[in-house]
Amino acid sequence: MKFISWNVNGLRACVGKNFMEFFQEIDADVFCLQETKLQEGQINLDLPGYHQYWNYAVKKGYSGTAIFTKIEPLSVAYGIGIEEHDQEGRVITLEFEDYYFITVYTPNSQNELARLDYRMKWEEDFLAYMKKLEEKKPVVFCGDLNVAHKEIDLKNPKTNRKNAGFTDEERGKMTELLSQGFIDTFRYFYPDQEQIYSWWSYRFKAREKNAGWRIDYFIVSECLKSRLEDAKIHTEILGSDHCPVELDMN
Repeated sequence: MKFISWNVNGLRACVGKNFMEFFQEIDADVFCLQETKLQEGQINLDLPGYHQYWNYAVKKGYSGTAIFTKIEPLSVAYGIGIEEHDQEGRVITLEFEDYYFITVYTPNSQNELARLDYRMKWEEDFLAYMKKLEEKKPVVFCGDLNVAHKEIDLKNPKTNRKNAGFTDEERGKMTELLSQGFIDTFRYFYPDQEQIYSWWSYRFKAREKNAGWRIDYFIVSECLKSRLEDAKIHTEILGSDHCPVELDMN
């Protein structure tokens, strides 16, 4: 099974670049998007062989997620069942035979950490949601989690210490999540790999200089460890300020 996750930062713009070429070439079993930034009816993607599931934000041109899957799921759920969190189209959950598969676009804490308190509440509620699912089946989840977990996960840790995505609070929540029986698959395979990132600011020629952050993840329940084959970050793929990330599982 090949899974792909990509924050496209506006799907219509990305389709105008190289989205379809990558989609066809990578031939994933499940392909997830975050930050689609559109409403129903604003795009018509012809993806033969794939079932399409979309979650749109109430606010136009904002957030949004999608999953395209070759395997039809047993059930589909949108959001996490908490109204406060379910206005922004951030979560889609597919139930397959032996695991749940989730794509998520975690809220950004924003400039001057304006949304950090909300983000902390989100983290608690999202973890509780996954632990509830885990009572029935293991979980695979992916997406833009808007946090670089360790210093190795971004180019300039010292100067970003109190910035959104690298605060002690956000990193602490990621540590807590992983301590609850989840595996960061990229670090599972490449614990010491430096200078591999999944997001670069559009400013200051950041991508050219590889001044990036690893904030896009595939995370799985511990009991799926034996099925993991590889995790990849496709830094060569342009079209967004993020690049796609991949998980291969048997």
